[in-house]
Amino acid sequence: MDVTLEHYLVVSGVLFSLGLLGVIMRRNLLVIYMCLELMLNAANLALVAMSRYNGNLDGQIMVFFIITVAAAEVAVGLALIVALYRRRQTAHVEDLTSLKS
Repeated sequence: MDVTLEHYLVVSGVLFSLGLLGVIMRRNLLVIYMCLELMLNAANLALVAMSRYNGNLDGQIMVFFIITVAAAEVAVGLALIVALYRRRQTAHVEDLTSLKS
């Protein structure tokens, strides 16, 4: 049995769906952030699979830049989460509805 494009796209769709479910269902800000990263990685997997299927490197080059931007996004996002936690002593979304001091 060979692994085909459909297998990669199914795995990517499942990962994206799990990430979306985590964003919708969870209340912890850090878990929501990790689920968003899971969704981004699922999209990257689909891009790499389609790029390999089509025989060109355009999708893989785009994934390289997406991962680079995601690394910067992780640093800024985690810094914001830590700052919010230090200020409010909670990481639950419903406790952070009002950002007024």
